[in-house]
Amino acid sequence: MPRSTSLFSLSALTRAYHRNLKVLARATRPPRARPAAKKALAKAVAKPRLAAAVVRKRPAPRKPALARGEWVGGVAPGPAGARRYHLFVPPGLAVRPGEKLPLLLMLHGCGQTGRDLAVISRMNLLAARERFLVLYPEQERVANAHGCWSWFERRSGKADAEAATLLAAVDKVALRYPVDLGRVAVAGLSAGASMAVLMAALFPSRFCAVVMHSGVAPGTAESSGTALVAMQGRREAFLPDLPWAVAAAGSASVPAPPASAARHLPPLLVVHGDADGVVSLRNATAAAALWADALGARPGPVRTLQRGQRRAMRVTDFKARGRTVVTLREVHGLAHAWSGGAASLPYSDPDGPDASALVWAFVARQFQRHQATV
Repeated sequence: MPRSTSLFSLSALTRAYHRNLKVLARATRPPRARPAAKKALAKAVAKPRLAAAVVRKRPAPRKPALARGEWVGGVAPGPAGARRYHLFVPPGLAVRPGEKLPLLLMLHGCGQTGRDLAVISRMNLLAARERFLVLYPEQERVANAHGCWSWFERRSGKADAEAATLLAAVDKVALRYPVDLGRVAVAGLSAGASMAVLMAALFPSRFCAVVMHSGVAPGTAESSGTALVAMQGRREAFLPDLPWAVAAAGSASVPAPPASAARHLPPLLVVHGDADGVVSLRNATAAAALWADALGARPGPVRTLQRGQRRAMRVTDFKARGRTVVTLREVHGLAHAWSGGAASLPYSDPDGPDASALVWAFVARQFQRHQATV
């Protein structure tokens, strides 16, 4: 018999995340020295003349460098407290009078920082080439010891508060930089992906596109215990109550918008590996179907695509009124990692299709569509 969800705790959730994620990290560690090598080293140390040459300390490995450009730090206050962030501004960016630039909000996973996600995804290289800004918020370890966004704490209100705080970071950046608030997209990995779709569901008018890479559908969990079950793909996916619905339920003076408002969700791209042992692939298919149903979209034929020696992927487009509003990409053999990411780094799989290129191609279509309609 499965244990009651009430027996789970926040520490159990984070242990479950990291027990699985550590498997990925071990794969990137250098092999241990063999006994024969250790013996040779001991002999060399015993000879004073050779010791300096053999025992010379190796320099610490350097962190992979970020793309050239400005890496501007800041702090945004909000309902969940203050959150730090970094904004990437492409090098030599010359903004024309009256011009405003699109913004991509990137949310890291557990055990990561915004810088880690920037390095493995190489999104800043695309930003420098395509002229858009990238915002990387940071989860505070006081809020979560492992740096996970609290997408699952909906019962306590913490998830919604963090979502509103991340939105406050977007608004703060827009006060200082020429951000087009009509062309803002959000993407995330793992816990960041779950927070990304939650933000898009709570504030659909604020985003023109959303990307969920290895995450869980919004509304699927309300606490740490239910999150564990949701990650395994054993919870029904549904959309959370929208802010106007909550307000209308609590006050007769708050008018609810028409039923069609629930269909105003931004287009969704879902990327997930079929070898993911941390977050079940069932979450990807459930999220795509849920979003498509809310938008009145129907699935098209499944296509299998592969580029060169990269991993193959199954692609399903969901269309409404002739327009693709949801795309599901299931990557064969991909574990819990950013597809096509930088080599030899945790939570990154260089053999997968380039997720960053897929993200940009998807959100760029929405950016162009917005420009054509304003």
